[in-house]
Amino acid sequence: MTPEKKYQSIGGRKPKADPAVFRYTINFNAAEHNEFLTRFERSGMDVKAHFITSCIFEREIKVVKIDKAAMDYYMRLTTFHAQFRAIGTNYNQVTKALKATFTEKKALAFLYKLEKATLELVKLQHEIITLTEEFKAKFSISENGKINQKSSIENQKLTK
Repeated sequence: MTPEKKYQSIGGRKPKADPAVFRYTINFNAAEHNEFLTRFERSGMDVKAHFITSCIFEREIKVVKIDKAAMDYYMRLTTFHAQFRAIGTNYNQVTKALKATFTEKKALAFLYKLEKATLELVKLQHEIITLTEEFKAKFSISENGKINQKSSIENQKLTK
Protein backbone atom coordinates (compact mmCIF):
# COMPACT_ATOMS: atom_id res chain seq x y z
CA MET A 1 0.00 0.00 0.00
CA THR A 2 1.37 3.38 -0.92
CA PRO A 3 1.14 6.38 1.42
CA GLU A 4 -0.96 8.22 -1.15
CA LYS A 5 -3.85 5.77 -0.90
CA LYS A 6 -4.97 5.85 2.70
CA TYR A 7 -8.27 4.47 3.80
CA GLN A 8 -10.71 7.24 4.54
CA SER A 9 -13.30 6.77 7.20
CA ILE A 10 -16.91 7.36 6.33
CA GLY A 11 -17.94 9.29 9.45
CA GLY A 12 -16.49 11.39 12.17
CA ARG A 13 -15.34 14.92 12.55
CA LYS A 14 -13.27 16.59 9.88
CA PRO A 15 -9.74 17.36 11.03
CA LYS A 16 -8.91 21.00 11.81
CA ALA A 17 -6.58 22.87 9.49
CA ASP A 18 -4.45 24.15 12.38
CA PRO A 19 -5.08 21.97 15.44
CA ALA A 20 -3.90 23.10 18.86
CA VAL A 21 -1.51 20.33 19.82
CA PHE A 22 0.75 22.12 22.30
CA ARG A 23 -0.53 22.14 25.86
CA TYR A 24 0.87 23.87 28.91
CA THR A 25 -0.02 23.69 32.56
CA ILE A 26 0.33 26.37 35.21
CA ASN A 27 -0.01 26.24 38.96
CA PHE A 28 -1.46 28.99 41.14
CA ASN A 29 -1.38 29.51 44.86
CA ALA A 30 -4.65 30.51 46.57
CA ALA A 31 -4.20 34.28 46.13
CA GLU A 32 -3.20 33.98 42.46
CA HIS A 33 -6.12 31.64 41.81
CA ASN A 34 -8.60 34.08 43.33
CA GLU A 35 -7.15 36.94 41.27
CA PHE A 36 -7.33 34.80 38.12
CA LEU A 37 -10.98 33.93 38.76
CA THR A 38 -11.83 37.56 39.47
CA ARG A 39 -10.28 38.72 36.20
CA PHE A 40 -11.89 35.85 34.31
CA GLU A 41 -15.35 36.75 35.64
CA ARG A 42 -14.83 40.45 34.84
CA SER A 43 -13.88 39.57 31.28
CA GLY A 44 -17.28 38.00 30.58
CA MET A 45 -15.70 35.17 28.60
CA ASP A 46 -17.13 31.68 28.85
CA VAL A 47 -13.99 29.60 28.34
CA LYS A 48 -10.95 29.95 30.59
CA ALA A 49 -8.59 28.76 27.85
CA HIS A 50 -9.71 31.60 25.57
CA PHE A 51 -9.23 34.06 28.42
CA ILE A 52 -5.69 32.84 29.10
CA THR A 53 -4.83 33.00 25.40
CA SER A 54 -6.16 36.57 25.22
CA CYS A 55 -4.07 37.58 28.22
CA ILE A 56 -0.89 36.00 26.89
CA PHE A 57 -1.13 37.57 23.45
CA GLU A 58 -2.27 40.93 24.92
CA ARG A 59 -5.59 41.11 23.15
CA GLU A 60 -8.01 43.62 24.56
CA ILE A 61 -10.68 42.21 26.79
CA LYS A 62 -13.96 44.07 27.09
CA VAL A 63 -15.22 44.42 30.62
CA VAL A 64 -18.87 45.40 31.00
CA LYS A 65 -20.25 45.90 34.48
CA ILE A 66 -23.98 45.36 34.75
CA ASP A 67 -25.77 46.97 37.65
CA LYS A 68 -28.32 44.48 39.00
CA ALA A 69 -30.37 47.25 40.61
CA ALA A 70 -30.62 49.05 37.30
CA MET A 71 -31.63 45.84 35.56
CA ASP A 72 -34.31 45.24 38.18
CA TYR A 73 -35.58 48.83 37.83
CA TYR A 74 -35.75 48.47 34.06
CA MET A 75 -37.67 45.17 34.25
CA ARG A 76 -40.15 46.52 36.80
CA LEU A 77 -40.63 49.68 34.77
CA THR A 78 -41.37 47.61 31.68
CA THR A 79 -44.00 45.51 33.47
CA PHE A 80 -45.46 48.60 35.11
CA HIS A 81 -45.80 50.31 31.73
CA ALA A 82 -47.72 47.29 30.40
CA GLN A 83 -50.05 47.43 33.42
CA PHE A 84 -50.53 51.16 32.94
CA ARG A 85 -51.62 50.59 29.34
CA ALA A 86 -54.04 47.90 30.54
CA ILE A 87 -55.59 50.45 32.92
CA GLY A 88 -56.31 52.68 29.91
CA THR A 89 -58.18 49.84 28.22
CA ASN A 90 -60.14 49.09 31.40
CA TYR A 91 -60.93 52.80 31.77
CA ASN A 92 -62.75 52.81 28.43
CA GLN A 93 -64.69 49.67 29.36
CA VAL A 94 -65.73 51.12 32.73
CA THR A 95 -67.05 54.35 31.21
CA LYS A 96 -69.13 52.39 28.69
CA ALA A 97 -70.50 50.15 31.45
CA LEU A 98 -71.37 53.12 33.66
CA LYS A 99 -73.22 54.81 30.83
CA ALA A 100 -75.13 51.65 29.94
CA THR A 101 -76.15 50.35 33.39
CA PHE A 102 -76.62 53.33 35.74
CA THR A 103 -78.85 56.36 35.73
CA GLU A 104 -77.29 59.61 34.63
CA LYS A 105 -76.95 60.95 38.18
CA LYS A 106 -75.24 57.82 39.54
CA ALA A 107 -73.06 57.53 36.44
CA LEU A 108 -71.86 61.12 36.90
CA ALA A 109 -71.02 60.43 40.56
CA PHE A 110 -68.96 57.38 39.60
CA LEU A 111 -67.32 59.28 36.75
CA TYR A 112 -66.33 62.01 39.20
CA LYS A 113 -64.60 59.42 41.42
CA LEU A 114 -63.00 57.87 38.34
CA GLU A 115 -61.76 61.29 37.25
CA LYS A 116 -60.03 61.83 40.62
CA ALA A 117 -58.30 58.45 40.32
CA THR A 118 -57.29 59.31 36.76
CA LEU A 119 -55.67 62.56 37.91
CA GLU A 120 -53.65 60.59 40.47
CA LEU A 121 -52.54 58.24 37.70
CA VAL A 122 -51.48 61.20 35.55
CA LYS A 123 -49.35 62.56 38.41
CA LEU A 124 -47.82 59.12 38.86
CA GLN A 125 -47.11 58.90 35.13
CA HIS A 126 -45.25 62.24 35.21
CA GLU A 127 -43.18 60.95 38.13
CA ILE A 128 -42.38 57.78 36.20
CA ILE A 129 -41.33 59.79 33.15
CA THR A 130 -39.00 61.89 35.30
CA LEU A 131 -37.44 58.80 36.87
CA THR A 132 -37.05 57.18 33.46
CA GLU A 133 -35.27 60.24 32.06
CA GLU A 134 -32.89 60.17 35.03
CA PHE A 135 -32.35 56.46 34.41
CA LYS A 136 -31.59 57.05 30.72
CA ALA A 137 -29.14 59.80 31.63
CA LYS A 138 -27.23 57.47 33.96
CA PHE A 139 -27.46 54.22 32.01
CA SER A 140 -27.49 53.08 28.41
CA ILE A 141 -29.65 50.25 27.14
CA SER A 142 -28.25 48.18 24.29
CA GLU A 143 -30.35 46.69 21.52
CA ASN A 144 -30.21 43.22 23.06
CA GLY A 145 -31.65 44.51 26.34
CA LYS A 146 -28.45 44.69 28.38
CA ILE A 147 -28.20 47.66 30.70
CA ASN A 148 -24.78 49.24 31.02
CA GLN A 149 -23.68 52.10 33.20
CA LYS A 150 -22.33 54.79 30.87
CA SER A 151 -19.40 55.81 33.04
CA SER A 152 -18.09 52.28 33.67
CA ILE A 153 -18.07 50.79 30.18
CA GLU A 154 -14.47 50.61 29.14
CA ASN A 155 -12.17 48.43 27.17
CA GLN A 156 -9.57 47.41 29.67
CA LYS A 157 -6.44 45.38 29.34
CA LEU A 158 -6.29 42.91 32.16
CA THR A 159 -2.62 42.87 32.95
CA LYS A 160 -0.70 42.48 36.16
